[in-house]
Amino acid sequence: MVDSDNNQLGIMSVKEALRIAEERQLDLVEVAPQAKPPVCRIMDYGKFKYEQSKREKEAKKKQRIIQVKEVKLRPRIEDHDYTVKAKNAERFLKDGDKVKVTIMFRGREIVHTDLGKNLLDRLAEDLKDLCIVERQPKLEGKNMIMILAPKNDKQD
Repeated sequence: MVDSDNNQLGIMSVKEALRIAEERQLDLVEVAPQAKPPVCRIMDYGKFKYEQSKREKEAKKKQRIIQVKEVKLRPRIEDHDYTVKAKNAERFLKDGDKVKVTIMFRGREIVHTDLGKNLLDRLAEDLKDLCIVERQPKLEGKNMIMILAPKNDKQD
């Protein structure tokens, strides 16, 4: 048995503990039911629940949901357009999101998949300081897809 000021009150019967809690106009809360004997605390249960929900909300705020952003390219992209797309991918990676880079082939361009692979390799090389290649370039239908994941500071 522990009171609201974290003072040990020792082992006692449930009746005794409830009587003490009622005298102090507080609640008797079982905090460690697995322990032998179970540990109970005298506290304001409403305040305890409020503090607990506050801690949970704070923990949720700190969690970051990783999204997958997409950057679409064409095999015969101009240099300036490529630079703009690379900057977008860089911004997404810095924000902590994964980047799915898609090269769309139209018509007979599908014959020149090597152009698309070279373009994806070039992008991965340009962004190698910020990311790791999570999935190597792979042809899926008329699209070639590569996934880049941001580097964590722990991996450096």
